[in-house]
Amino acid sequence: MSDTAVLSIDSRLLSSLSKVFPDEELRDPAYAKGTALRSESFSFQLAYRSKQRAPKLKVAAESELAPHLTLKAVGLAPSELPCYADPDDFVLRTTPGLYPDPLYPLPDDGLTVYPNQWRAIWVSVDVPDDLPAGAYSIRLRLETETGETAAEETFELRVVAAKLPEQRLLHTEWFHSDCLATYYGVEVFSEEHWKLIAAYVKTAVSHGVNMLLTPLFTPPLDTEVGGERPTVQLVDVVRRGDRYEFGFGRLVRWVELCRSLGVRYFEFSHLFTQWGAKHAPKIIAEVDGERRRIFGWETDAAGEEYAGFLGQFLPELVRFIRAQGLASCSYFHVSDEPNANHLDSYRSASELVEEHLADFPIIDALSDYAFYERGLVRTPIPANNHIEPFLENGVEPLWTYYCCSQYRDVSNRFFYMPSVRNRIAGWQFYKFGVQGFLHWGYNFWYSQYSRKEIDPYRVTDAGGAFPSGDAFLVYPGEDGQPVESIRLKVFREALQDLRALELLESRIGRERALELLDEGAAAPLSFTDMPRDPALLLERRERINRLIEEMGTE
Repeated sequence: MSDTAVLSIDSRLLSSLSKVFPDEELRDPAYAKGTALRSESFSFQLAYRSKQRAPKLKVAAESELAPHLTLKAVGLAPSELPCYADPDDFVLRTTPGLYPDPLYPLPDDGLTVYPNQWRAIWVSVDVPDDLPAGAYSIRLRLETETGETAAEETFELRVVAAKLPEQRLLHTEWFHSDCLATYYGVEVFSEEHWKLIAAYVKTAVSHGVNMLLTPLFTPPLDTEVGGERPTVQLVDVVRRGDRYEFGFGRLVRWVELCRSLGVRYFEFSHLFTQWGAKHAPKIIAEVDGERRRIFGWETDAAGEEYAGFLGQFLPELVRFIRAQGLASCSYFHVSDEPNANHLDSYRSASELVEEHLADFPIIDALSDYAFYERGLVRTPIPANNHIEPFLENGVEPLWTYYCCSQYRDVSNRFFYMPSVRNRIAGWQFYKFGVQGFLHWGYNFWYSQYSRKEIDPYRVTDAGGAFPSGDAFLVYPGEDGQPVESIRLKVFREALQDLRALELLESRIGRERALELLDEGAAAPLSFTDMPRDPALLLERRERINRLIEEMGTE
């Protein structure tokens, strides 16, 4: 802790797992050194507070790592619904108010300093693959407009001579291209829209998203019954009597763009409506020279007309997929989150799809084991609070997800939860062999059921529906670039922990790596039992890095 007499600025280095609230004392001790592997993004924070009114401050960084540093200001986001009425006790606070979350570019004219409020700077180091191993100092200074140093801290990062392996986990955060068009006021699939799509996909990929929701037709997700979301249909359809013609030009552009940005897998949008598979998604077609909706809420999913459409469309799509070299990286959905009351309707839809897509993985978020037990879905994605029956029965491949309902006893990433509860997912994925993770909210900037657009800087709970932090991971930047969040950064660290554990396993074996995770724990790690102390996660990751280093570079 440093305390200068000139402006009475307090400062402290903190880990990425700290959340700095303006109206309370810092919770965590100083964190001034760490280690990282090559190809890893390492983050820490500089917290600061003025005890009096102060001029704007600028941040200066001096380090050999300067070309690889990114500094952001940790902003505050409002939350009217931080949690539901019955949260567990693994929380930071449960009151409505301002929560640290968005990460803003540092303003050119300096940081506004509010008296007696703690604020923070987020520092990321993107370690290159070829950076020489060794210790690097990162000196951070808060300076007045006249160049006077108001506070100074130095972080030491030691780079280990081993490269973080490529991510094997399949990871999708549902990408809502309609929200981009709505918020920025651009025409869907205009050149402006494509630029926005590229910017937001690039950020997603750089944070571990390697699978992208691809809207063959407007995804029937979080849509009010009888309502519509903006049309974001990539496939052109022309209806001539009872025959259909299909155009894949926009889909080709989507695939080529996503591949160029690092997307490895494509999950094609759901072929039936959410919560029961009872209707068709909205599909627009040219009929007699006019564009009109030919399927939607009025369509019986089990009817002959939609079955006939799929019977013509899916074989054409399969031919397209094979011609584009996508056969090994294409995934399909039937319907999102069906429950036990939907077994019959889901069965009908599943059988219809299976007839044409038997060679492709079909994945759906559902938590009732009966769907898998009865052979209705080959790759179920149970929520992390309903995963036990799937673990007990050795379901392979094993996926999981969480959303607003997973708020007691399990990992998640709401504003009100400590970041350790976000990052622990990496350990859980490793221990239980999770091969895929799905979340529905990369950039959902509508109210629940997509009834209206919202300003995500003012409304962070989808209009009072979901605890803040569920609906989106990025905020819309003024320049068409996404504003990242603490939660996005910390979940990437979870994925990096997973990759580090996989590297360690290749050196010392899986049994020893697993022993390391449970060492000193009150109970073995599970999806409901997890360490709560961020210092434990940080110390354990340091040990993982040290063991990797001790075993040599090969």
